[in-house]
Amino acid sequence: MRVLHISAGNLYGGVETLLSTLARQRDLCPEMTPNFAVCFEGRLSSELRQAGVPVYSLGEVRVRWPWTVWRARRNLTELFNKHSCDVVVCHSVWSQAIFGGTARTAGLPSVCWLHAGPEGNHWLERWAKRTRPDGVVCNSRFTAGYLANLYPGVPATVIYCPVTMLARPGREDGCEQTPALSTPVEDSGRATQAAEPGLVDRRAIRAELKVPEEAAIIIQVSRIEPLKGHRLHLEALAKLLDLPGWECWFVGGAQRTPEQHYLKEIKRAALRLGIVERVRFLGQRSDVSRLMAAADIYCQPNTSPDSFGITYIEGLLAELPVVTTAMGGALEIVDSSCGVLVPPDDPAALAVCLRQLILDPSLRSRLGKAGPNRARRLCDPGQQMDTICEFFQRVARPVMAA
Repeated sequence: MRVLHISAGNLYGGVETLLSTLARQRDLCPEMTPNFAVCFEGRLSSELRQAGVPVYSLGEVRVRWPWTVWRARRNLTELFNKHSCDVVVCHSVWSQAIFGGTARTAGLPSVCWLHAGPEGNHWLERWAKRTRPDGVVCNSRFTAGYLANLYPGVPATVIYCPVTMLARPGREDGCEQTPALSTPVEDSGRATQAAEPGLVDRRAIRAELKVPEEAAIIIQVSRIEPLKGHRLHLEALAKLLDLPGWECWFVGGAQRTPEQHYLKEIKRAALRLGIVERVRFLGQRSDVSRLMAAADIYCQPNTSPDSFGITYIEGLLAELPVVTTAMGGALEIVDSSCGVLVPPDDPAALAVCLRQLILDPSLRSRLGKAGPNRARRLCDPGQQMDTICEFFQRVARPVMAA
């Protein structure tokens, strides 16, 4: 089954991480052959091409310039004429609004993959309503709760994003590593125990960033936008100034002008709160798995609901206790076995939670050890790829038979 995934491609976040995973993990489901079409060249298209999958450029689209929409639709129609396709998947309402009708005109089965809960009132959502897909994938139960606002009665399913198992420290192949027994090494005529690769790599990463081995590192990996809770996080950290030996890393780069303004704002907040020496803004990074391997706590205290949260899953896979606010898709990911859910908009409660984790390495270890199993139950790539394939086949069957 040949599947064409359509996305804008101009930004990089959870949607783009999913698409990259579908490309890199395609061998887990040979029945499904992924192809990709993007409107904007950038990090996503580069990663997809590096993964060795077909990537087609539809041309940049600016809705305020209607001719760019018509051109992209014409390019998609030409693509359908040149290459066979069994299912067209529009990721998010933007792609559905622009290209859903083109897939329908071509007589192809179409799926809208929702990555956020639609309110149904935004002009883009009203536009997307004009073309009902044959099926809908919701990235969480939280998102599915909003489905009636957009596509009531359309066959739908909830599928959590497949998330690639992070390379355990000391590995570069993306596979999980079971720690091996230490190996005797000859040193000055004496047999000594070699350090485990994970420990060596953790030390190396901290050495690169000039961080003491004994420091407790809190990390947040997210888009630079207000709902991700950076300000709340900083306010909580300011209440821990009396506590020595911790540092916080914020990972993520500003991709749009509002995000650039917001980044300046939170940097000023760190200065105003007196924690600028304890906080690092590391920007956009391609080595997130290495940074997580060197961290001790994952914290992302959203101030508005996220529909899911791939970085929560990545934190669990890295054996980090995950701390977030009790709202949105996080409620489907984090439980008391692997992390802590704190009340929304409560910096004092967040500070109490972080203080406890900083001071109690055994608690961090207990919660962290439970993380990988929790993540696999929700997002194991092989399991989720099969589920995606089964739903696409179910959607395509009646359309192709008509």
